Amino acid sequence: MKIVKYKKSTNGKYKVFLEDGSAFSFYEDVILKFNFLITKNIDDQDIDEALKYNQECDVYYVALKCIKSRFRSVYELKSFLIYKQYPENLVDKAIQKLQNQGYLDDRGFAKSYINNQIMATSKGPIRIEKELLEKKISFEIINEEMQAFTLEEQEKKIHKLIQKNIKINHSTGGDVLMRKIFNKIKNLGYDSSLIHSILSDYSFENNLDIAKKEYNKLYRKYSHKYEGEELKRKIREKMFLKGLSYDED
Repeated sequence: MKIVKYKKSTNGKYKVFLEDGSAFSFYEDVILKFNFLITKNIDDQDIDEALKYNQECDVYYVALKCIKSRFRSVYELKSFLIYKQYPENLVDKAIQKLQNQGYLDDRGFAKSYINNQIMATSKGPIRIEKELLEKKISFEIINEEMQAFTLEEQEKKIHKLIQKNIKINHSTGGDVLMRKIFNKIKNLGYDSSLIHSILSDYSFENNLDIAKKEYNKLYRKYSHKYEGEELKRKIREKMFLKGLSYDED
């Protein structure tokens, strides 16, 4: 069967027209591999083999496009391709090819991911490690690459987080504020003992200015409903929950 025409398509493909009126869309790799430009004549076996190799190329180029849009771990890429319902043997073949070409590398991914989290987020090492484990990065790679997140850098980030939270929590003080800040930073993935150590550098004593402001706010809120000792008790309870104390007397 003779090839009568080629037409360049998109994504590195060519449409191949045969003399019987049929047409196939092949990657350039396929056309070169099977010498379609030279032989000009193909049979059914050639077409079957070309279609199989074309699917192999398709998996590879979809995978390549995926990791060019965003760096991914081997596990992430494989999950994406399996979700696209490509045969697993072709997925594994594409992944192996990309690894051999240096496009896919779990260590490189981990290094890039860690540096990005350090530079662009407030996440601590525990949180970052957990996220990398979810992406099936090995313990060995994580432990080695996490050395980039130095103790000095962690301390610097914790200090910034403490200062930021003290500033934004205008109506809280004392131990309540300290616990609130501790929990916030711990949830970001920092070591508890390190957080406690740095928190000890800060004073969380009752701030009279904040306490007075909060007292007046609570007085306005509850004075229409309570009076006398009952009003004072209600305000003291609310102040206590915020880690504040203030006696108007």
